[in-house]
Amino acid sequence: MGQTAASAVGMQTDRFIDLEDVSLIYGEQEQTLALDKVDMSVKRGNFVAIVGPSGCGKSTLLKLVSGLVPPTTGSVSINGSRVTRPVQSVGMAFQNPLLMPWRTTLKNIVLPLEIVARTPMRYRKHETEHIAKARQLLASVGLKGFEDKFPWQLSGGMQQRASLCRSIIHNPEILLLDEPFGALDSFTREELWQAMQDLWIRERFTAVLVTHDLREAVFLADIIYIMGGRPGNIIKRYEVDFPRPRSIDLMVNSQFLEIVQELRGFIADARKSPS
Repeated sequence: MGQTAASAVGMQTDRFIDLEDVSLIYGEQEQTLALDKVDMSVKRGNFVAIVGPSGCGKSTLLKLVSGLVPPTTGSVSINGSRVTRPVQSVGMAFQNPLLMPWRTTLKNIVLPLEIVARTPMRYRKHETEHIAKARQLLASVGLKGFEDKFPWQLSGGMQQRASLCRSIIHNPEILLLDEPFGALDSFTREELWQAMQDLWIRERFTAVLVTHDLREAVFLADIIYIMGGRPGNIIKRYEVDFPRPRSIDLMVNSQFLEIVQELRGFIADARKSPS
C-alpha cells in the first residue's frame, strides 16, 4: 500500500487514531450523507469496537481510518499526522478470509511480506525469518502442522485463524477488523475471540473491530462506540473495564450480560430515531 502522511514522524498524542467532525457524502448527482459529524478517538494499543444498526456506516469508518476513502469534511489523523492516502502500517481482516486457493497456508501468511518487499530478491533476503515468524503465528492460533495445507483443506475457523495471522505478519500498528467472525458458528466464533485476544495481548497493536455481535464487542474491547442510524454518527462511548486476559466464562457473568443488554437498548433506540 502507498505511503501516508501518518507514517511520517508525527507529534506523539494520546489520540492515536483521531476522527474530528468527519462527514462523508457518497455520489455526485444523487448524494447520500453516509456519516454526519463523527468524532472518535482511539489510544495507542487500545482495542475498540464499533457497533450499531445495519447500514449506519460502521465499515465506512474503517475505510476512512485506512485512508482508502477520504472524508468529505473533517479530518482523520493517525499519531498526529493527517491521513491523506492509504496507510501503510495497517492490517485488515474481513468476514471472508480471502486466502489464495493455490497457495499453502504458510505461503498465504507471508504474502503481505512478499508484496511489501516488491521484488523476489528483497523478499528472499529475509525469507528465513519471515517463514519462522509465520510458523510462530500459526502455532499461536492452533494451526501448527497445517502450514502445508491448502485453504480448501481447512475448516472455516481454521481459514479465519490463518487470515488473522496474515493480517499481522508485517507488524502493523493498527489492525482493522470488519466482522471477521460473523460467518462462523457460535462455538468456533468464541474460540477465535480467545485467539484474537491472545494475539492482541502479545503483539499490542491498536485494534478497531466492527461487529454486530454485542457479546463479541464486550468480550474483546476496551472501548465500544455505538453508532446511530443513517446518517451514521456516534451516539455513545462505552468503557469496558473487565480485567485481562478474559475467559469465555465471563459471558455468563451478570455484569457482562447487563452491559450487553444496555448496549442492545441503545441500538434499539437508535433504530427508532428518525433518520
